[in-house]
Amino acid sequence: MDGFGSGLGIVVLAATNRPEVLDPALLRPGRFDRRIIVERPDLRGREAILKVHAAKVKMDPEVSLHDIALATSGATGADLANMINEGALVAVRDKRSAVTQADLMEAVEVVIAGKEKKDRVMNPKERQMVAYHEVGHALVSALQKNGMPVQKITIVPRTMGSLGYTMNVPEEERYLMTRSELLAQITALLGGRAAESIQFGEVTTGASNDIERATKLARNMVTQYGMSDTFGPMELEQTQNQYLNGRNISNCSEQTGAAIDDEVRRILAECQQKATKLLEESKKPLSRIAEYLLEKENITGEEFMKLLREEQEKAGQEEETGGDLK
Repeated sequence: MDGFGSGLGIVVLAATNRPEVLDPALLRPGRFDRRIIVERPDLRGREAILKVHAAKVKMDPEVSLHDIALATSGATGADLANMINEGALVAVRDKRSAVTQADLMEAVEVVIAGKEKKDRVMNPKERQMVAYHEVGHALVSALQKNGMPVQKITIVPRTMGSLGYTMNVPEEERYLMTRSELLAQITALLGGRAAESIQFGEVTTGASNDIERATKLARNMVTQYGMSDTFGPMELEQTQNQYLNGRNISNCSEQTGAAIDDEVRRILAECQQKATKLLEESKKPLSRIAEYLLEKENITGEEFMKLLREEQEKAGQEEETGGDLK
């Protein structure tokens, strides 16, 4: 910092996660020579961080840290270090001399969703509901052009409260999202609720987190991304405390706020209708994959896609046979 005399060789460092509350006089030109913003690492950064921590652990030659980096978008350096450590613990627990790719993927799940809680006993009806819910997410994602590939589906409860989850992994690091891709995400989030409604005629409390995330995406589309035909390119909310909770602050009238709520409701309703339509047209794959998941408890993305293609081929053959008979 300047202004404290002519002493040389003095370096003053300062760090904060609340830059918006600093006195403007402190940030004026000349006070600090360098201002460095430290954000969450990107794909290359995550891979480099994983390599640093993996160097301390014996790894199987087949391990791909690039794939782990792809599956950990948004993770911090501490998260990544924890994943390597958890992977080593899994390998030791299973009496392996080296950490495998499967160990690291399990470690990613542990850090993101918590450890498996196999001692939690659900009744058969609840397990069936969870299975259809998770397969609903996966199917809606797979049946959409802009859906993300499915990595894993599980109905094993986790310590962080989830009764099951569907893991989607992007094929590459993305910095921008189109309107159609955001709508596809919202539709996939509402796929679990749609599956419950189709199979059981009612919905459960299991979709609460899905609804929260879908509503946040839809609201951001309207208020920050200018993706609403009603409001167009108009900023209606601002993000404060970016490096803490990222809370959005409204800067519009109460009347406009009510119109925003209506627009968000319309987007969610349209995405819910689309998810329901996709699943109603794929009832056989939904049932078969859900039954398979109930039996196995965990299925990989490859297994899921194999079952889906088999059912789609069967449906195509039935249509051809029906056409010949006519």
